[in-house]
Amino acid sequence: MSRASDRAYELIRDMILSGELPSGAKIGEEALAEQCGVSRTPIREALSRLEAELLIRRTDTQRSFVADWSLDDVEEMFELRGLLESRAARRAAKRISWSQIERLKTHHKAIGEAIYAETPDTQRFIEHNQLFHGVILEASASAQLTNMLARIVERPIVHRTAQNYSFDDLKRSHRQHGELLAAFEQRDPAWAEAVMISHIRRAFHAYANAHIGQRIPEVPEAAE
Repeated sequence: MSRASDRAYELIRDMILSGELPSGAKIGEEALAEQCGVSRTPIREALSRLEAELLIRRTDTQRSFVADWSLDDVEEMFELRGLLESRAARRAAKRISWSQIERLKTHHKAIGEAIYAETPDTQRFIEHNQLFHGVILEASASAQLTNMLARIVERPIVHRTAQNYSFDDLKRSHRQHGELLAAFEQRDPAWAEAVMISHIRRAFHAYANAHIGQRIPEVPEAAE
């Protein structure tokens, strides 16, 4: 691949992940070539890579569109993410270093500050949420999990889930991160795995319910 193709790939991918190119949008090669400052050949090469990553789809007439998914497709993505991230959490619980736990605490604190700011800072939440999960994946020490999760977590729908979160959703996510931290400090693989499955499943319902105008019901706090 040429440098022009790589540059076009990065720019188009960023436009898709950010929502600048929304789901279902038609992709015009000529317009993209002008935006990216390259000829149409690198654009075609970039689109082929993005099609292989399922970020775009091509019709029988070779027209390209940003991939659009049904709610069933979205649920499957979250199910796969739950399986993989819960496995990563289980592995991490036995392998995580104290320095990695300290990094998790740093991101957990930053997430709390973003949530409880005078106006919740969703972008900061997203940034530190990704870094928090990244530390867990790093601690799992599994190249296979890292490669498989990269293809799922970077789907636009998953990438933008937090943008659909209510204030209650943000607080709930923060609490679950705190429970993950506790599980890691106790070196408890089963606990870490169970919390992560619940965490990802709730993220799916937050996404789905945002699109049908419902909210996840609050679960009463258990007695100690």
